[in-house]
Amino acid sequence: MKALFTHSYFLRFDPKQWKQQTPYPPLGTIYAAAVLREANWEVALHDVMFAVSAAAIAPALAQHKPDLLVIYDDGFNYLTKMCLTNMREAAFEMSAMAKATGAKVVVCSSDSTDHYEKYLAHGADAVILGEGEAGLLQFAQQMEAGALHFGDIQGLAYRGADGKTVVTAKRAVIKDLDSLPAPAWDLIDIAPYQQAWKKHGYFSINMATTRGCPYKCNWCAKPIYGNRYNSHSPAAKAQELEWLVQHFGAQHVWFADDIFGLKPGWVQEFSKEVKQRGLKISFKIQSRADLLLQSDTVAALAEAGCDEVWIGAESGSQKVLDAMDKGITVAEIKAARAMLRQHGIRAAFFLQFGYLGETWEDIQATIEMLLQSMPDDIGASVSYPLPGTGFYEKVKSQLTEKSNWTDSDELALMFKNTYSPEFYKRLHRYVHKRFRLAQAVAAGSWKRAWFGPATVVARRRLMGLGEI
Repeated sequence: MKALFTHSYFLRFDPKQWKQQTPYPPLGTIYAAAVLREANWEVALHDVMFAVSAAAIAPALAQHKPDLLVIYDDGFNYLTKMCLTNMREAAFEMSAMAKATGAKVVVCSSDSTDHYEKYLAHGADAVILGEGEAGLLQFAQQMEAGALHFGDIQGLAYRGADGKTVVTAKRAVIKDLDSLPAPAWDLIDIAPYQQAWKKHGYFSINMATTRGCPYKCNWCAKPIYGNRYNSHSPAAKAQELEWLVQHFGAQHVWFADDIFGLKPGWVQEFSKEVKQRGLKISFKIQSRADLLLQSDTVAALAEAGCDEVWIGAESGSQKVLDAMDKGITVAEIKAARAMLRQHGIRAAFFLQFGYLGETWEDIQATIEMLLQSMPDDIGASVSYPLPGTGFYEKVKSQLTEKSNWTDSDELALMFKNTYSPEFYKRLHRYVHKRFRLAQAVAAGSWKRAWFGPATVVARRRLMGLGEI
């Protein structure tokens, strides 16, 4: 039987990301495709990363004539967790087009897990909740047998014979990740990705060594893997890395794990595996400040080729970090940044403004931490209440009518907080300008002549709202 895989992350639908041109292939999608192919299904991929519209799937449906359309979002792409409205509507459109050809439609994503009713109402025969490979395989096996008994599949939402929605018992996550077939990289047309990365002077590819995160930051949504954390073996990931270097000419890797190298000794063993294969490739990861301070973790990362670490710093206010259940201190953030500098690794901070109860004093503390630590890069956002999180439960009585961002640069505050949504949009611009000015001054760059006045204007616009 035939399955056509696709996903709903259209780079063009997110102007900020389209401008940056740092696309990564849909890793989660090709993991799922590999599972069905191993079960002797004929699989194809319609990659919408560079597509102009959802309608672009029509030729693929006509060419492959699939028995099953699988809309399987890349859960390793953190932007898919935001449940962007543009992407959701594209999934609805593709689902309807596939149904019109007589194909069955299955959806698996963070958004469909949170809002399965919406997807079922727009043509999906079933929504796989959470981690999808095992549930997808069961669905495919039932199709082959000619009898679909949705109730026998764990972790599934579907419409029963009476039209009412049924949700089956939760399915356990896969613990032995090496038991999965390697991602179906051969389905990817890599040329457009290579072309996009040319402007940056190198080609970066994505990998994942783990699934999940055991930490309990109360704003973090975990609809796919929950609080479980499972790892591939270092050898398996080094082997995949070798393949990507040899076949795609990868020069850099973005390890998309929520937390890289949490398992004791994993980073050290991975470094040995990379060396044994003679691989010389740089990579960037996400980690936590407290983990980076453990033992020889940073030294091992540097030895393995890590050149950049993104730390979930979030705030320079200990009060806010504690309210988030972040489990780290401002002192640890500063110490981790210093240790990365010592080992020649770039440090980047994720910052989050607008958490419930945040005051101007808390915001100033974050800016102060930023200017004291001087990371090499920052990514700033505002608190986003997602269903299933403790943060959502805290603010659900204060939610606005808007429940999703249209794209990743919208930065709308979707609950009533200390300051207005417009305040946080202007704050975002001001913080970026202030940080870039500090960088330019430290480097003695001519850019300070531009960022200086731009920072003054951004601050005036912020203060001009009269909210502080």
